Amino acid sequence: MYLLLLAVIYLIFISLGLPDSLLGAGWPAMRLEFGMPVSAAGVITMIIAGCTILSSLMSERLTKRFTTRWVTIASVFLTAAAMFGFSTATAYWMLCLWAIPYGLGAGAIDSAINNYVALHYNGRYMSWLHCFWGVGTIISPYIMSLALTYSTWNAGYRTVSFLQLGIFLVLLLTLPLWKVNQKADAPEEKGPVLGIVGAVKIKGAPNLFLGFFGYCAAEATAMLWASSYLVGTRGISEETAAAFASLFFLGITAGRFAAGFVSDTLGDHKMIRLGASVAAVGIVLMLLPLKTDLLVLAGLVVFGLGCAPVYPSIIHATPANFGADKSQAIIGMQMASAYVGSTFMPPLFGWLSGLVGLQWMPVYLAFFTGLMIVMLEITWKKVAKANHAG
Repeated sequence: MYLLLLAVIYLIFISLGLPDSLLGAGWPAMRLEFGMPVSAAGVITMIIAGCTILSSLMSERLTKRFTTRWVTIASVFLTAAAMFGFSTATAYWMLCLWAIPYGLGAGAIDSAINNYVALHYNGRYMSWLHCFWGVGTIISPYIMSLALTYSTWNAGYRTVSFLQLGIFLVLLLTLPLWKVNQKADAPEEKGPVLGIVGAVKIKGAPNLFLGFFGYCAAEATAMLWASSYLVGTRGISEETAAAFASLFFLGITAGRFAAGFVSDTLGDHKMIRLGASVAAVGIVLMLLPLKTDLLVLAGLVVFGLGCAPVYPSIIHATPANFGADKSQAIIGMQMASAYVGSTFMPPLFGWLSGLVGLQWMPVYLAFFTGLMIVMLEITWKKVAKANHAG
């Protein structure tokens, strides 16, 4: 039952990834139908991000009141309903409206399941969990592509809605599986609510939030601007740039799969340091003032590989660092910090690049990667000191 529940959890994370890349794939056709500019997609994504941050901050309270399994089931149904709502939209404002339940559902799933796996499974399973999120993000653009080829963008959203609904039914049918950890999961699902203020007061927690913010800012900036950087600063063809930008995504997914085989041996802290070191090598390769484009292209892929173990390892280390009774509150804050970084920092670089040029992207990545390393090291020192004092 232990591994069967894990398979269900992986299915949940595929469902979390499915809608994430759907809007980007369908927007060129959607905006024409609604007569909206390209930039209008940004409003939708900001609504989604805002609601995701809100539900992440509320995750501890929700989990303690309704338990992880029921929060997850309700959230998957909420995202399924939102995807169906997107498919029936006949005006732009309807897309904005349906973005609300989508964001609320996604944030609750992300926080609750990350905490559950961090508490009850080894580090390798956390790495593989985030691999399956990547699988979901890879599948949905193909779904939208087929929909646009043989029907309309509405069919793409409707298909994902039905897939989400199918996963919702699987969760209902497999409810007894959650009993396998029923005794062990009491600390995070019972007891007083720590809350946002309580989480911030914990020694090392604010540094952790800032470090996680830095990591997600760097990762999301590379995801959004890598192709533009290669074309605009190196004169690389759009086709080659797009191919290597996609390799960045695949590097993260493949890297997390590979990291799963060594994460339990090395431990979370060493995995984070290893990933940060590899990411730093990637940034250096992009910064080298050489005429050859090969090192720049390789640097982007290496940076993606370096990013791979960082996110899941930071999450998995949370209960060990702060305790099972506090992990849901802290992970909820971590998720909120992550969404703030990934939502606002890439557009900030877009604005800055208009002033100083795209060639500063590696420096921008280096700043946030450095911020992550420094803040996490401070976190671990404060946690070790607090544990020793206790």
